[in-house]
Amino acid sequence: MLREALDFVRRNYLTETVIKHPDRAEATRVVNFPYAAIEEALANAIYHRSYEEREPVEVRISGEELVALSYPGPDRSVRLEQLRAGRALPRRYRNRRIGEFLKELEITEGRSTGIPKILEAMKRNGSPPPEFEFDDDHSYFMTRLPVHPQARRGASADGTARVTGEVTGEVTGEVAGLLELLEALPMTRTAAQDRFGLKSQANFRDRYLTPALEAGLIEMTIPKKPRSRLQQYRLSAKGRAWLAARRQTGGGT
Repeated sequence: MLREALDFVRRNYLTETVIKHPDRAEATRVVNFPYAAIEEALANAIYHRSYEEREPVEVRISGEELVALSYPGPDRSVRLEQLRAGRALPRRYRNRRIGEFLKELEITEGRSTGIPKILEAMKRNGSPPPEFEFDDDHSYFMTRLPVHPQARRGASADGTARVTGEVTGEVTGEVAGLLELLEALPMTRTAAQDRFGLKSQANFRDRYLTPALEAGLIEMTIPKKPRSRLQQYRLSAKGRAWLAARRQTGGGT
């Protein structure tokens, strides 16, 4: 099933962009998502999920990102900073037999090799670094592969990325303020509301949170559990691009 899913993604979602450079004859070729990174992200999700829970592995693909989400999170011996550095070595492994099967299929190479391979594949393609995330309770694990900027936006004549109209639509001052607040780090609804000094939850949701979510400028950190007490909100790739475009035009700091 994993091999069929990977083949489906390869046929329907992977694209290559050729970037021409005026100062040299050789063009640069990039893909929106490197296949090696996708393969490892999906294999990790299947390998490390709990088969005692009914929640399936979820894969979301858009023009901005590919997200693989599985439940629960990694072993409690794993620290987020270790994952981001590619040095996580869990003390316990779930589903050892599934891991051996994936190795026999030559989808994985061995234990603790998946995260370093994702990091290397994204770097080799010139993509933004992948993002790994889980909560304090280790209740979920998310791998996010941002699309290559030039694959998303196209390339201008001089080979630099240009921001298209998809992120330059009208945004209220309240939503723009929320985007700037969430640029540094994710926040809970309560924390963000407090930063704006607002007492009314309904006011904050109606003027800030809901419009930003509906526009795709921010996203939930636990999308499968929108009412989770651990829910936080963060900038989406579209939100980051909107802020960048705003600053390029002199509209922000």
